[in-house]
Amino acid sequence: MLRRTFLKNTAVAATATAFADPTLLAAAAAKPAPKLAVGLDNYALRAMGWKAPQLIDYAASLKCDTLFISDLDALESLDDSALRLVRARAEAAGLTLYVGSWSICPTSKTFKKNWGTAEEHLRLGLRVAKTLGSPIFRAVLGNMEDRKSEGGIQARIADTVAVLKACRADALKAGLKIAIENHGGDLHSWECRQLIEAAGTDFVGCNFDSGNAAWTLEDPMDAFEALGPVTICSSLRDQQIWSTPEGAAVQWTAAGDGLIDWKAFAARWAQLCPHVPIMIETISGAQRAFPYKQPDFWKFYDRRPEKLAKFEALAARGRPLTAFKAPAGPEGKAVTQEFQKAEIAKSIAFLRREIGLGLRT
Repeated sequence: MLRRTFLKNTAVAATATAFADPTLLAAAAAKPAPKLAVGLDNYALRAMGWKAPQLIDYAASLKCDTLFISDLDALESLDDSALRLVRARAEAAGLTLYVGSWSICPTSKTFKKNWGTAEEHLRLGLRVAKTLGSPIFRAVLGNMEDRKSEGGIQARIADTVAVLKACRADALKAGLKIAIENHGGDLHSWECRQLIEAAGTDFVGCNFDSGNAAWTLEDPMDAFEALGPVTICSSLRDQQIWSTPEGAAVQWTAAGDGLIDWKAFAARWAQLCPHVPIMIETISGAQRAFPYKQPDFWKFYDRRPEKLAKFEALAARGRPLTAFKAPAGPEGKAVTQEFQKAEIAKSIAFLRREIGLGLRT
């Protein structure tokens, strides 16, 4: 017998013996899950108008491990020298930066030309991400209105894939991946997975948004089963969902105030994408109705009964909430700012204290 064959067979036999031993099996099952990093998405603090230095200081004060700057406007300058100063400040604060921007679909109703063409926008984002030390650059297709556009969402997926493929060499050269978000009701989880695989998983993954999953009438845990294997970034929040005569209503909440079982969610996260931080993007307060019991609703969505049944099971457990509304006048801005800070601080504290997330002691 060749030596390498003998060693291989010996290793296989040893492994088989080990996993036939109930004691060793129990020890393997009891092995602690990897520690998950926790962070915040700066959109949670949108009313503050903060730029990168203030965001870094605030994230560090909450003992975050990561900071997701999901809007290029939060960076005062996109010059490499200025970006290197931001990166140095984050590193000094013990934070890893993630960075993103918005639509790269040139035919989306949300696409803006403030960063040039879709391809120019994406290439700019890759340069910024590389300089800041972000492992990814987040982008989106659009929002739910794109489902109603000419050719429907499949046409917008094709247009986005074309932009991604045009920038594939740039991403690979930079050593980065592009994270496409299931954003604002634009993509069902299976459509987001379709887009990612059509572009190429060697350079495209998912920025998973649990709140947006509810806007496509999906149970966020079920949506994560589809997208978790390709998830490379996150913008997460909790939500309450409740039944209405026309369908259901959704209101996003702080982590721990909604229907997500965060212990189960974190355990599954550790299995599917353990090296991806759980980053919170609280957008609490507003309500949105989904009249899916009306036939016309399904002209723009892909009705899958087994998926809808899981969403309806959540709605049966949910409870109506009162929407947050800031007072009119000058004090309204200050009230909104305090509300947003309270929601993100509550979320990070809950995940650290109750779920055990975070790498910092």
